[in-house]
Amino acid sequence: MPAVIYCPFMPIQVIEPRRLYLQIADQIRSMITVGEFPTGSRLPAERELAKRFGVSRPSMREALIALEVEGYVDVRPGSGILVTTPNGGAPDCSGDEGPLEILRVRSLIEGAIAAEVAPDMEQKDITALEKILLAMKSETTAPGRLAADRQFHHYLAAKLENKVLLRILTGLLEQGDRPWARQFAIHFDNAKTWAAVFAEHRKIVEALAARDPEQALQAMRRHLQKAHDRWALDPGRDVETGFDESPQRRSIDGDGVEPVESLA
Repeated sequence: MPAVIYCPFMPIQVIEPRRLYLQIADQIRSMITVGEFPTGSRLPAERELAKRFGVSRPSMREALIALEVEGYVDVRPGSGILVTTPNGGAPDCSGDEGPLEILRVRSLIEGAIAAEVAPDMEQKDITALEKILLAMKSETTAPGRLAADRQFHHYLAAKLENKVLLRILTGLLEQGDRPWARQFAIHFDNAKTWAAVFAEHRKIVEALAARDPEQALQAMRRHLQKAHDRWALDPGRDVETGFDESPQRRSIDGDGVEPVESLA
């Protein structure tokens, strides 16, 4: 009978499935690397790519923006998704949580935070939040608006005086500084969306001022769901992003870019 060899120093580790958008990015990156999508060509529109890969458009969008950060594609309003040559200094998104994933978990955590702090809100708290809202409204730069937005959410978490929770939420808020999230903001944040963000924060303050836990929970979750949808869904007919520029609608004579005809 053969001997059984036991090695206590090499434990078996659980194999975790890779997130779908990373798998999509891996496949498109490989196709670019082997020349199936040549440098200088244009990929099909996001809607068509999602259909051909059999995935949702938000998952495809996260994959495409990750590839854009890494330098494999360039999404241009009016032109579409162009294949480019990455440079060696581009960041690698493969180890990051996706920005849409971050917003979904923030909705769960921060909705609970809003409900928890609502009964204990004092006038000084409402005054502090109103001051943050005023700063958010008066800011004209993206960094300034983002700083005011974070201050608002950080204030509510700090109200609970739970260092563990505050550390977790701070880490989630700081994900907005990562290249992947910043690229989403470049494509989809503008004066109109920030006006909507301000109005949503106003509703949160009103719910907190009423000391209504359920109203506060719903106001916070609605805000973060809308924040998610602004990045995940179509921004509207009046906004060009480049994700739904169809290569069939533009010829090589129009912009000098050869469309990719198939994903065979």
